[in-house]
Amino acid sequence: MKKGLRTAAAMILIAVMLCGTAGCAKSGNGDDRIIKAKAADLMKGVTPGEVTVDAVPSDFGAAVNDFSLRLFRASNKAAKDGENTLVSPLSVMLALSMTANGAQAETLTQMEAVLGMPVDKLNEFAYSYMHSLPKDRKFYGALSIADSIWFKADPDFTADRDFLQTNADYYDAQIYSAPFDGKTLKDINKWVKDKTDGMIPTILDSIPESAIMYLINAMAFDAEWRDIYKDYQVQDAIFTTASGEDKRLPFMYSEVRSYLEDDGAVGFIRYYKGSRYAFAALLPNEGTTSAEYLETLTGEHLSDMLANAQNCKVATALPKFKTEYTVEMSGILQEMGMQQAFDMMNADFGKMGTVPPDRNISIGRVLHKTFIEVTEKGTRAGAATVVEMLDGTAAMPEERKEVYLSRPFVYMLIDCEAGIPFFIGVMNDPQ
Repeated sequence: MKKGLRTAAAMILIAVMLCGTAGCAKSGNGDDRIIKAKAADLMKGVTPGEVTVDAVPSDFGAAVNDFSLRLFRASNKAAKDGENTLVSPLSVMLALSMTANGAQAETLTQMEAVLGMPVDKLNEFAYSYMHSLPKDRKFYGALSIADSIWFKADPDFTADRDFLQTNADYYDAQIYSAPFDGKTLKDINKWVKDKTDGMIPTILDSIPESAIMYLINAMAFDAEWRDIYKDYQVQDAIFTTASGEDKRLPFMYSEVRSYLEDDGAVGFIRYYKGSRYAFAALLPNEGTTSAEYLETLTGEHLSDMLANAQNCKVATALPKFKTEYTVEMSGILQEMGMQQAFDMMNADFGKMGTVPPDRNISIGRVLHKTFIEVTEKGTRAGAATVVEMLDGTAAMPEERKEVYLSRPFVYMLIDCEAGIPFFIGVMNDPQ
């Protein structure tokens, strides 16, 4: 049985589409042009250079949290009523930041506005954050991040070496040249499956003829609770879904000492082994939906709330759940203000590479898949009874809070050191 909490987000964030007024790469006889070339790892020609960046600045946390909330709110609005939603804002940010290194003029301006930072700062954040991840996975659990760039072996397209070099330097991106045929499709899906420990088995179902490049971020998280749930702490209880249906399902009960509260919700933080990572839950007030509560949150407020959790006893009940989510984000990102990057006529990715004058590069699709499973960390059995009688002065009883997640709630996986969520979800129905 899988132990602990296991999460993954894999995203082929950018299917950069190449299709201009001359058509979509057709040969003279009308047949689709097929480049018979094997996938080639180009890292031998693009060696990551040395980068000097200070530790992640403290003000980056609020900027990252602000983007995270804006992205999740927009994604949650686009979801079906009652659907469980889950995105990895960090994965989306890293993939789009790699892409922004190829943008210029108004296209870059819009991307920077949506992402919340200039591209050079995004690069510094990515490098600093990925190099701050703990090496001792047995003690802290594992958060792994991988990036890659795949571009089509097409004589009409030449990838810009500076663009590739920047992404190799700051994102440690693996770079591949491939024919974009059926074999490439399998290679990309295998890369994603490997980098997410098998939790995202496929991300692409096909490669359009007009696709010229894919920029990919994959992320996997696997950690045990700091205090593992025992079998007696798992009991059935009622969860009322977003549609009002009552369902009996297993809940995990425990007491923690990190309490969250604002005008719209109460919640708690429960730590994983090593305390670098944690699970945070926010239960909106009765009569307030998760979507309504999310509208009140800002990046700065979220940062402050997570950093200033109250140290008091909190009785908690967390339903066991497992969910996965798939979303195509192009419409969401355009609603957020990133329109020109998707406009074939006006997108400006001139720093990404060169194509014939009658053609242009723009973003086609933004695909995102996530998976999460929250359990009690397997089953253990044992017994020990100690009854200790004390003869002393009785202390005043400490106030005890209660947060039972028995109706729809917002949850996050957070990096406690960086103060940022790397997954955000809404649980409407654990079954």
